[in-house]
Amino acid sequence: MNTVDLQALFDAQYQASRTQVDVPLVVRRERILRMRKLLDEHGPTLAAAVQADFGVRSQRLTEIADMFVLRTLISHTLRHLGRWMKPQKVHTPIFLQPASAMIQRQPLGVVGVVSPWNYPVQLALAPAITALAAGNRVMIKPSELTPHTSAQMALLIAQFFTPDEVCVVQGDAALASAFSALPFDHLVFTGSTAVGRKVAQAAAANLTPTTLELGGKSPCIVDASCNLQEAALKIAHGKLLNAGQTCIAPDYVLLPRGQEAAFAEAFRAAVAKLFPRIAGNPDYASIISPRHLARLRTMLQQAQTQGADVQNMDPAPGSQPDPSAAVQDGGTSRQMAPVLVFGATSGMQLMQEEIFGPILPVISYDRLDDAITHINSGPRPLALYWFGNDTGVRDDVLRRTVSGGVTVNDTLMHIAHDGLPFGGVGDSGWGAYHGEAGFLRFCHQKSVLVQSRFAMGSLFYPPYGARFDQVMGLLRRWL
Repeated sequence: MNTVDLQALFDAQYQASRTQVDVPLVVRRERILRMRKLLDEHGPTLAAAVQADFGVRSQRLTEIADMFVLRTLISHTLRHLGRWMKPQKVHTPIFLQPASAMIQRQPLGVVGVVSPWNYPVQLALAPAITALAAGNRVMIKPSELTPHTSAQMALLIAQFFTPDEVCVVQGDAALASAFSALPFDHLVFTGSTAVGRKVAQAAAANLTPTTLELGGKSPCIVDASCNLQEAALKIAHGKLLNAGQTCIAPDYVLLPRGQEAAFAEAFRAAVAKLFPRIAGNPDYASIISPRHLARLRTMLQQAQTQGADVQNMDPAPGSQPDPSAAVQDGGTSRQMAPVLVFGATSGMQLMQEEIFGPILPVISYDRLDDAITHINSGPRPLALYWFGNDTGVRDDVLRRTVSGGVTVNDTLMHIAHDGLPFGGVGDSGWGAYHGEAGFLRFCHQKSVLVQSRFAMGSLFYPPYGARFDQVMGLLRRWL
């Protein structure tokens, strides 16, 4: 797609959004139901496309991590949309009475979505569904790293929606840059912090508000009070889902000193339980591209060269892929075995950048204060995980750290709760969506004051004199 076609699509949506400012509940519901029908009828097709893009990526993984998340979002939205749309009455202070006040929730207009490759269906359609619920038009720019998924999504969206309702545009980084420069009424971006900065700069030229979900180094604090085997299993699941290519995956573990060997043993057992073999295992996703795999291997090599203890967690090292495994494009060569790294230092690349792969550094701490200081010394993370049974310690951690979201005694699960806003803070992003928080993110909340014919505003009119002083004296006593 060229920039001329891109502009034409935007212009059509922009004009439609200004022509139909008021979007009734029945129209919004019908659009969301069309999205549900698309997923119900073509979910397997989209899952197959995701698998083709990754090489190895279980369609069942896509079903739970992409499709199921979208279905729960749709159900939650349909159930609550009528209430969300209603004008919100607001108490009127005494000096403005008997006027009445309310907040009217209106569509912004056209919402742009720049989505990533790691969960290419969910992270494209989730913000789109919420934006449709808020009465907006939506343009989606999916990642060029998942071309099969992008092409299939574009085809299906065109079957279920008119271009001035929802459309998908495909192209490389140059088109993404042109897309971000369009004067959207709101722009959603999911991806790296570095690219997020560029998107924010492009949007700022048009005063376009943004929602940026960026990721970062999400810590996992293991408290001495926890069951280490249970914690290791949940950490392994959160880390190895999609081979670590998850924005809220645990990026490193903070572990009480002296428990290193026990944790390594528990983690190895957890990996073996989840993935009895790595090579050719259809449940274990491959790294998205050779370039991304090379980056991860460079991280490991640097850490090892600088003295870190690198422990391979492959439960069946040296095993060959199952010839019957459904693998495309040499995907098994990009299945990277899980690795624990002990003794990592702040100067290593894997402690400076979001890892986004199955590498898990383990940092030992002596006191809880040390763990909290470590977290607070870096950029604020997208997610934080705490494992333990001591509620006092838990509450201390929650009070003294800032992160986009938290799951206690598990990983990832806060994202699955539609009643919780999801988003980052600081370098991990800004703005939040999901549920009502997402609906409000894509709305303009218009203030409305309805004046009464019995209004007493004239008491404050000039010329000022004794009557004015009396009125102000009374108000000061009431306030």
